[in-house]
Amino acid sequence: MKTNTLKNHLRTHRNRSGLSQREVALLLDREQEEVSRHERAMAMPSLVAGLCYQEVFRVSLVDLFPGIHTHVAQRIESKLDTLEDELGQRSARDPRANAVAKKLMWLKERKAR
Repeated sequence: MKTNTLKNHLRTHRNRSGLSQREVALLLDREQEEVSRHERAMAMPSLVAGLCYQEVFRVSLVDLFPGIHTHVAQRIESKLDTLEDELGQRSARDPRANAVAKKLMWLKERKAR
């Protein structure tokens, strides 16, 4: 995944807070350059770093990283569609038919939400 094409709002929230990149880096136990790379979407923050940004700015990960969220959501939905197609092709006589039916039910319920 090319991170530099995926929009984030880190700089916007940092500017609203009045904090410098150095101050945010201190709060996150990171280097200032890492915060800069995250803001410019030149590097993907780790889960821990993302959760730290969420805590610092009191903004959800989805709102901080909408580009990454959209990319991940589209990829997962596509893979779930493929899985559903593959499961739907299996025979009812398959020894794992009950497990397949359970998965298909879950996929159907998930789509309804």
